[in-house]
Amino acid sequence: MALKLIQYPRCTTCKKAEKWLKDNGIAYEAIHIVEQTPTKEELKEIWEKSGLPLKKFFNTSGMKYKELELKDKLGSMSEDEQLALLASDGMLIKRPIVTDGEKVTLGFKETDFTESWK
Repeated sequence: MALKLIQYPRCTTCKKAEKWLKDNGIAYEAIHIVEQTPTKEELKEIWEKSGLPLKKFFNTSGMKYKELELKDKLGSMSEDEQLALLASDGMLIKRPIVTDGEKVTLGFKETDFTESWK
């Protein structure tokens, strides 16, 4: 399976990740996180494969996150409610998410990308 780069085209971190994949000759499918927001089921699968805490999937620096005051609310929400919330708006999701169906990287750190995708 080709890599999926779930990203927001205007996001600078996403641009860095995309450039890294191109520079390293790695084929990928770009998915616009707002136009094709992952479903709750897709997010659950990605999250479970990532091994990361679910709260890491929230774009904590985004305006939407701040508007909804999620910093104070996430702790009292169930995983199911958090996944439904993430699936409701692509701008709430930390990006980029890169996955090959088995491994997952969240955000862009060159060392993580080199370890996972080279």
